[in-house]
Formats: sequence, structure tokens, C-alpha cells
Amino acid sequence: MASEPRVHALITAAGRGVRFGGAAPKQYARLLGKTVLAHSIDAVQRHPAVVGVTVTLAADDSYYDELVRPYYPEVLTVEGGDSRAQSVINGLRFVLRQDSGCEWVMVHDAARPCLSAECLQRLLNQGLKSPGGAILACPVSDTLKQADEAGYIARTVDRSGMWAAQTPQLFPLPALTENLQGALSRGLNPTDEAAAMEFAGASPLLVAGTSTNIKITSAEDLALAEFIMNHQVIVE
Repeated sequence: MASEPRVHALITAAGRGVRFGGAAPKQYARLLGKTVLAHSIDAVQRHPAVVGVTVTLAADDSYYDELVRPYYPEVLTVEGGDSRAQSVINGLRFVLRQDSGCEWVMVHDAARPCLSAECLQRLLNQGLKSPGGAILACPVSDTLKQADEAGYIARTVDRSGMWAAQTPQLFPLPALTENLQGALSRGLNPTDEAAAMEFAGASPLLVAGTSTNIKITSAEDLALAEFIMNHQVIVE
């Protein structure tokens, strides 16, 4: 009888969050009595297939040890890089060293604390059957406009077949490590992990997410995240 796939969650928290403002990066903002990052850690641990969590941190991070580590002693940390892609490749190499037998990695943004158990379940149920991996995403419902250099509308973009990518993004650990490193070696800088897989010829599966899986980019988003998470508690 085949064993269940083992998944390691890699949370990217090395960003500065310039648009957010404030003294601390957005992943350390308070949300319902905990940091945003703590909620994101909780969210990815809701499935039994997730056997470990690693968080990438900025080299000069002065918040994690005080605000997060005491409450999550089992969560590992590794220094990130100057870009999301470099932070992720640092994390992937670390996970391979720590657990060479782990088959899958699930990369999640620290600033997406509202990931629901239902979406996580759906991603893992469908994604673990997809050789090219899978990502949570939502079909685009708004009309899309492309701007020219002066900020005027250049054209309307056909939205049919367009999806807005979210996280988590789930891939075979060795394949993502190889393909992301290959992209970086060619001077490319993928803005998400799916792009690195696409550069290598893979076609990741799109798994339906929800609009409530928001990414916190400004202080105003915290109020929306609080509303969403309170509603999730009521529903669950």
C-alpha cells in the first residue's frame, strides 16, 4: 500500500512590505490578537499531509524571535534573499537538506492569513494528482485594461481564460528546486513558483480559490482580513 504524500509548507516572509507602511513589516502586524504571519502558519498546518513548515526571513529580521518563534518552536526558519524567487530557492534548498525524503512543497505568502481549510483541502486533493503541480487561483471577473506609458488606456484585454494567481502553490519539491534554479541561472526572476515551472515546460493545474484569500498589502486590508476570518470561524 502506497504511503500518503508528504508535503512541506514554505512561507515567504522576507519581504519589506514597503506599501504597507508602519514600523514593522506587514507580516508582523496584529490581526485578531496574533501576527499576520502566525495566522498564515496556522492556515497551512490544517491538513495532515503537511509534515513541516519553514519560514524565510530577511537577514536583518528583528521581529520573528520575539513575536512568532516562542509560539511555534517546531517551525524552522532560513534566511531569504533579495527577491521572492531567491528567498524561495534558499528555502527549497534548506527543506531538501532537512528532509530529503519530502516529495512535495507548498509555497505560501506570509501576507495571506485568510487561507481557508476548504481551499487548502481542495488544493491538496487535486494538486497532488497533477504531475506539474497546482496553484490556487480565481477567474478574473473585472474588465482588464492595459495602460500606455502615460497612464492612458491602450486597449481592453480579453479576460476570458484569465485567472488571478494566489498562494499556496504546490509542486514536487525536486522539480521546483531544479526549475527555479534554472530560471535564476538564465537571468529570469519569476514572480511566482508557477512561472518557474512554466519556463521549464510544465503546465500547473489551476485550482479554484476564493476572493477571500486576500493578500495584505496596505493597513486597510487588516480590517477586511479581520472580517473574513471572523466569518470563517462562524462558518467552521
